[in-house]
Amino acid sequence: MIAKSDKLKLNVLSVGLKGHRFVLKELSWFTKILCYLLLLLQLTSCGVAKSLKDMPDLDQYETEISERVQLTDSTFTLGSNFLTKNQQGLWELYVDGNPYELGLKTGKLTQELFNEQEHIFVKKIDELVPSKNKQNLLRKFLAWFNRKMHLNIDEQYKAELYGMSEYASPDFNHIAEPYPRVMYFHGAHDIGHALQDLALVGCSSFAAWGNQTAGGKLIIGRNFDFYAGDDFAKNKIIAFVDPDKGHKFMSVTWGGMIGVVSGMNDQGLTVTINAGKSQFPLVAKTPISLVTREILQYASTIEEAIAIAKKREVFVSESIFVGSAKDKKAAIIEVSPKNFGVYEVQNTNQLICSNHFQSAAYAADKKNQKHILESHSQYRYERMEELLEETEKVTPKSAVEILRNKRGLDDQRIGYGNEKALNQLLAHHGIVFQPEDLKVWVSSNPFQLGEFVAYDLNEVFAHAETNSTASVISKQEDNIAKDPFIRTLAFRHYNRYRDLRNEISDAISMEKKVEQNKLSELVALNPNFWEAHYLVGKYNYEKGYDRLALAAFQEAAKKEVTTVPDKEKLEKHIKKLERSLN
Repeated sequence: MIAKSDKLKLNVLSVGLKGHRFVLKELSWFTKILCYLLLLLQLTSCGVAKSLKDMPDLDQYETEISERVQLTDSTFTLGSNFLTKNQQGLWELYVDGNPYELGLKTGKLTQELFNEQEHIFVKKIDELVPSKNKQNLLRKFLAWFNRKMHLNIDEQYKAELYGMSEYASPDFNHIAEPYPRVMYFHGAHDIGHALQDLALVGCSSFAAWGNQTAGGKLIIGRNFDFYAGDDFAKNKIIAFVDPDKGHKFMSVTWGGMIGVVSGMNDQGLTVTINAGKSQFPLVAKTPISLVTREILQYASTIEEAIAIAKKREVFVSESIFVGSAKDKKAAIIEVSPKNFGVYEVQNTNQLICSNHFQSAAYAADKKNQKHILESHSQYRYERMEELLEETEKVTPKSAVEILRNKRGLDDQRIGYGNEKALNQLLAHHGIVFQPEDLKVWVSSNPFQLGEFVAYDLNEVFAHAETNSTASVISKQEDNIAKDPFIRTLAFRHYNRYRDLRNEISDAISMEKKVEQNKLSELVALNPNFWEAHYLVGKYNYEKGYDRLALAAFQEAAKKEVTTVPDKEKLEKHIKKLERSLN
């Protein structure tokens, strides 16, 4: 029997896995799934053993790796390769070589960042699944679920992952040996989809070109709304990679990650990913971030990107947003385990993507239709339409302003942190591309509010090999300034709100007392956000203060509630309390 407090704790606990934040609805459901799958392990133990013993062919690669030299407390070199931290707090990495060398060099240069990310990631899992017995079940489930992943990953990326894994932390060998563990982490986003139904916080992307932009050049903006705690987003890496085969490229990443969630290559091809609604798969295949890595490394046009995506088997539903300097437009590749579609706009020069599919291939998909009706994906889509319509000509700066927008439709105040806003104040990063000029702007902390740092891929790769001192590689004069919101009282209030929200959520789950003045403070800090009123209602409801609970729930219902299930939950509480009080 699962204690009520355990369910409540997990009902308010959020964890982000590769690109998104999730809320686990029921621990009991989660446990049942793990137990059920554990029975299946007995039937597939041979497959699990083979996957754990799989090794990439490393004999084909020559490796000459120099010793790492530390120039300052935040600058390291490895021959002509380097890692340095810029004044905005972003780590800038340059590596070149064959696949095995790329892994070794990246691992060696970023070892401390890699190990820290592992610690943060595993700590987050421990918070989600505190029971040691359940953690053991989870490890067995991961081994079983990922038993065929190695068969679906290209050998070159297996070699790179293996090179990286040589610098993995030994502290987590109880989870899995370094190589399969690093591979598992690349499928974490996909596994987050697999353990459905988890509530998605989605990413927002848009592109404009032709008569929609200043100068007519393609401009792409995107928020990567991925949250695994503030610590996980602290050390962002802007990686510039020069592989021995394929195109040079950049991507926004973190320690231990070779997949791509946002990036552009030297051909002016960009890729970003937006999660869709997925079925429950029974086996992992190709992690979506490695599909996008392959596209970035080997495609130069939308057609080439489509061809690569078609040949890879994925195990979740995902929109791959592709921009192309050569095609002078953008398109969306929509992939899922059993379907494939491409969405391109006609008679317009802008493309918008949130977290639902738009191509004809998914027109009859009931899960996608339900997601459009019940989630906040359509709302954010319409908000992007609204903001683009208000923008006379899109520029990199105006694209950043759209990404930073914190209001709802018709410019309504919907509360800070509302998932219906484009800026949900949790993004791992925001990014803007101008592919035809090979220019990119990447946000710095916090969220996408910090300075957007400008890079010119022509210049970065032209000077990288001779940049032995890892000097400044960004174009500081083209940076886009911090959001003035950072300096406001409202932002300080929001940070206090987040801390107090967590405190009250923990108190609810642990059945502790909270003074009413703290509940009042929570609402005062973020009065337009339905969640603040809901938490006050939830606390009072659990304590039996029915009139206070009803008033709070009724106030929450007046606000812009995030999803249909959230609205239904509120209405259920209100009806129940109204009956009991009358």
